[in-house]
Amino acid sequence: MKLQERVILPRTAWKLADIFILCLLFALLSCRVASLGDGGAGAASVAALVCEAWFTFVWILNMNIKWNPVRFHTYPENLSQRMDELPAVDMLVTTADPELEPPLMTVNTVLSLLAVDYPDVDKLACYVSDDGCSPATCYALREAAWFARLWVPFCKRHDVRVRAPIIYFASRLEPELAGDTFSDEWTFIKSEYDKLVSRIESADEGSLLRHDDAGEFTEFMEAERTDHPAIVKVLWDNSKSSRTGEAFPHLVYVSSEKSRKHHHHYKAGAMNVLARVSAVMTNAPIILNVDCDMFVNNSQVVLHAMCLLLGFDDETCSGFVQVPQRFYGKLKDDPFGNQMEVLREKLLGGLSGLQGIFYLGTGCFHRRKIIYGVAPSSFAAVKHEREGSLSYEDLRTKFGASVELVESTRNIYSREIPPKPMVNISSCIQVAKQVSSCNYETGTHWGQEIGWSYGSMAEDILTGQRIHSAGWKSTLLDTNPPAFLGCAPTGGPASLTQYKRWATGVLEILLGQNCPIIATIFKRLQFRQCLAYLVFYVWSMRAPFELCYALLGPFCLFRNHSFLLKASNHGFSIQLALFLSYNIYNFLEYMECGLSSRTWWNNMRMQRIISISSWFVAFLSVVLKAIGLSKIVFEVKSKDKSTSDGDPSTHENTLGWFTFDSSPVFIPMTSLAILNIVTIAIGVWHHATFWMTTGNHDCQNIGEFVYCGLMILYFWPFIKGLVGRGRYGIPWSVKLKAWVIVVDFLQLCRGD
Repeated sequence: MKLQERVILPRTAWKLADIFILCLLFALLSCRVASLGDGGAGAASVAALVCEAWFTFVWILNMNIKWNPVRFHTYPENLSQRMDELPAVDMLVTTADPELEPPLMTVNTVLSLLAVDYPDVDKLACYVSDDGCSPATCYALREAAWFARLWVPFCKRHDVRVRAPIIYFASRLEPELAGDTFSDEWTFIKSEYDKLVSRIESADEGSLLRHDDAGEFTEFMEAERTDHPAIVKVLWDNSKSSRTGEAFPHLVYVSSEKSRKHHHHYKAGAMNVLARVSAVMTNAPIILNVDCDMFVNNSQVVLHAMCLLLGFDDETCSGFVQVPQRFYGKLKDDPFGNQMEVLREKLLGGLSGLQGIFYLGTGCFHRRKIIYGVAPSSFAAVKHEREGSLSYEDLRTKFGASVELVESTRNIYSREIPPKPMVNISSCIQVAKQVSSCNYETGTHWGQEIGWSYGSMAEDILTGQRIHSAGWKSTLLDTNPPAFLGCAPTGGPASLTQYKRWATGVLEILLGQNCPIIATIFKRLQFRQCLAYLVFYVWSMRAPFELCYALLGPFCLFRNHSFLLKASNHGFSIQLALFLSYNIYNFLEYMECGLSSRTWWNNMRMQRIISISSWFVAFLSVVLKAIGLSKIVFEVKSKDKSTSDGDPSTHENTLGWFTFDSSPVFIPMTSLAILNIVTIAIGVWHHATFWMTTGNHDCQNIGEFVYCGLMILYFWPFIKGLVGRGRYGIPWSVKLKAWVIVVDFLQLCRGD
């Protein structure tokens, strides 16, 4: 019986709309060129032509992705005939900062993973990487292991769907029938969870270390976040299940060694450490990685993934299985444009019709061997490794000096994997610490040919591209209910910082040796897949064009010029048709996805804001790094969902409001908001003076007035921020810098 089905999604009407808008774009470019040939070659018209040519290129890239969408249906009920084939799975969780990523959030993610449905829990293990080296995080996970002995059996007995207790208890009212078995058990589990929350939230790192009578936190005593030895703790050894009957997966805490003399490569480095630690402990052939804020929302997610990993005749078709990111606690109408629902529905399905969806950094099931750099065509050659294809020394050179790691790697390469992972993982702690040392990767291929790739802040996209370049394909797993739910950033700083980090990382890839164009020419990255990667890789490169186009309206109003084609020009109708059809096209996409018109407007507005703020700052960061004037700093986004100042009376009224800080990411947008207001005022004054002195009431810049008015609507959160207070107001340091930029721009506009 089949485990999966590939369904092609019809898209004929949308394809016709794509072509229609593309024809309008080419027609507009032709009119621009013709107007330049007729002597209208002003600076604004030339700039408009260049920007519109770029927008046409971006439209073609997006068309390529959307052209052939597919969806995969999975049938986990058919796995009952293949239970013996189900492989072991190592579940890897990463957290980096106990303040920005509270331990309670990590605990709920871990508890949801420990409670997933799988026929043999002996084949599951959960590893948590703590880059913050926090005793509070370790303590929270130890307490979580104790609570899991109650929580996991409760979930299995009552078929609980949402297995993160924080969500389960928040969304389910206390049972009304007191005295029945479920009600009593529910009340007891809820009480124990409340005690767990109280212990975790009241735990202070200082007090944990001072009152550590049992010596559980001795290794944290002299540890600093950026300078400490490797710490590996087995918080739950599943071999205890045979004695206690409390069966749930292994739980291992890992904090890799840090030294100021060695680069730890942020999340990519943490993932590689987890890959090595899990290899010497359980060595499961499948790896699932999730961020600390992505809890399991569908308890059968691992079984659904197995349908795709085992359901193809050729495993090349499913090198990795990616779950799309979805979010809980979403703000109504997506005010910050970060829920990405249309992108998920329209682009990810289209990617599935090409070489496969990108690796998105969380909610992904990898075959361990593709993380180890095995190419599909070379697998047949390496499966006889013991006979000489890959010598022990070759593996030692690639994977490092650990004998245990090399042996586990030989098993993965040769498929000689034990039916069940190692029973006594506690005996492997010293080996795990060895492969967690900060200098272990020196002279190896980690971060280059094997493991998570280094060289970009977007290590997930780069790692996925490397896998596709080796010839593997990937599949999209989109279940109902959603497999995982995460926490979307809220407020201005968190949301824009996230986009800035992504845009910085992908531009590093595009301008470096890992450019997808090179991979298409010299490796096995398919051409259309290369174009799909470029859609995201050019995010930062779009910023200068978006900014330039946004400046054309104020520039022309100030200089009394025009960059928009006038009504007397036959190209005006093309320009108007393009504006209307593009916006209607986008609006209908949101309607088809079941979203509101307000959501459409918020996302259109945020697209302008993100491109001119986050993407532009990312562009400048990469340029300054390239010329040696700056270095890029990895920023962890805050997972705090609070959007108020702590005043409950104002919390509901301010949900969805932009919050600001002194980050440079707010300077470009603040400058544009002020500039459009100033230039509209100057334009009105110029035309009023002209009318009064000449009596001529013809307005030559009506298009530019409308354009600047539309920009003000787009930038309205920043207009409010100019007069706002507290965290809802733009800081004076940002305002002053913005005014300096505005004055300099207007002075520049004065020159001929």
